[in-house]
This record gives sequence, C-alpha cells and structure tokens, in this order.
Amino acid sequence: MSSLITAPKKRPDLPDHTQLPDKDDVPVMNSLEQPQSRLLTDALEPVLRRLHPDGNYFNGRDCGLYWRHTDPPLRGCKAPDWFYVPGVEPLPAGEYRRSYVLWQEGVVPQVVLEYASGDGSEEHDQTRIDGKFWVYEQGIGIPYYGIIVVATGQLEMYQLAGGRYELMTENEHGRYAIPPLGVELGVWHGTFEISESDWLRWWDEDGTLLPTGDERAEQFRAGAEQAEGRAERFRAETEQAEARAERSRAGAERSRVEAERARVEAERAEARSERLAAKLREMGVDPDTL
Repeated sequence: MSSLITAPKKRPDLPDHTQLPDKDDVPVMNSLEQPQSRLLTDALEPVLRRLHPDGNYFNGRDCGLYWRHTDPPLRGCKAPDWFYVPGVEPLPAGEYRRSYVLWQEGVVPQVVLEYASGDGSEEHDQTRIDGKFWVYEQGIGIPYYGIIVVATGQLEMYQLAGGRYELMTENEHGRYAIPPLGVELGVWHGTFEISESDWLRWWDEDGTLLPTGDERAEQFRAGAEQAEGRAERFRAETEQAEARAERSRAGAERSRVEAERARVEAERAEARSERLAAKLREMGVDPDTL
C-alpha cells in the first residue's frame, strides 16, 4: 500500500479517473442529497464564473475523491456529497470526470460538504486512514469542511489551521464566511424542488441570498411584470393627462366662442343704439336728454 498523500503530486504512473471505479454501489442515503447538491451548485455558479473566467473549476457531487492509491481502489476513495476544486479543467482531456483523482490533478479541493443522514458520527470519524474527518483533515488537508445533520438542520463548519480542523464560529446571522469564495454558507428553511426542509444555501458578503437559476428567472419575470405594470400605469396616467388637457382645450374653445358671441351681440346692440339715436335726432329729439 502506498504512503499517504501529504502534498498534491501528479503521478501519471498511477491510474487515472477512467481506470478507477466511479461508484461504490452504496445507495443514496436520503432523498434530499441530490437536490441539495443541485441547489448549492446552481446558486454558486455565477460566483464561480466570476472567480474563474477561464472556466477552470470543478464541482463534485457525490463523486469519488481518490486521495491515495490502494488495492482495492475504493479503499483509497471517499465520496463527499459536495466539493469544490479551483483551477482545474472541467473536462480533462475532453472527457467528463468519473471521479476526482488527487494524484492526477494535483489540486486539493477547497471546500467539502457532507449531509449526515444519521447523527453525524460517520462524518466526524477521526479514525486514521478510514475516517472521513481524518481523511479530509490529515490525509488531504481540505481547507473548509462542513457537516449538516439533515434531521436537525444543524450545520458545523471547520477550517484547517496548523494542519488541524478548528470549529468555526458563526456570524451574527448564523452563517459561516468562506473568504476564498467571497460568500457565506448557512441554513435556509424553505421549499426547493417541491420539498420543504432545511437546506444549505449561499449568501453574498452583503447578506443577500444567492438565487438559483429558477429563482433568478422568477426575479426577472417579476421585474419585467413590475416594469410592465409601471409602464401601463404611466400610459394610463398619460392618457388621463391628455384627456384632461383635451377637456381644458375644449373648455377654452367654448369660452372663446362664447366671448366671440358676446362681442358680436355687443356690437349689434351698439349698432341698434346708434340707429335709434340717429332716428331720434331726425325727429328733433336729443337722445342724450332722455
């Protein structure tokens, strides 16, 4: 059996992901595991695309993580529920990964998350060589390790410091900062893919929940509907203003017509008065004395 991997070293002489088992025939422990991984990955994708404009990163979801070469091969493999590796090609040699092989890739995952279906004993197991906690801490040296107990929604985050995991302290919002990603990880209670539960979610550094693709689409639709509503209200208000202006113009026109009619009547009355005065003068009567 080979020695433990204490630093990433590429070993092209050892088998790669196409030559190693890509499954251990162990069934998924609970129905929330796969949607939980989709939720984490979907919401984080925009962040990862900004961090890696070249597209070089990998998200493993219930994917084999080979950290040492053993016989049989699966003894040197763990299958984290979710993990993130920066700076690696998403499709090595143009092929999708059947597993992540540390001695081939040479890059340690930065974050690993486990969804504990039981009480978390397996995820906290520090048994040398075999225990998940020991492997992630001592065997590989993954900087951030998170464990959520699905039954209770309790999340623990560990950060590697001096070669040992230290339990992180949550912030005032009950979340844990992951500085390399510029995000926070916490527990959100809500409905995702028809299941209401406690879910692991990401927040940005300003405390805004990172939306999934569907949530982003819904926000876009809601924003478009709000914009359309504002436009419709503006059109209605414009039409009302135009109607008021038209009524005002019509009123002004009526006033002008009435004024013109009054002017004509006044001129006619003055003309009649002048004719009557002239007639009286012809009769020898001074109209001014009447």
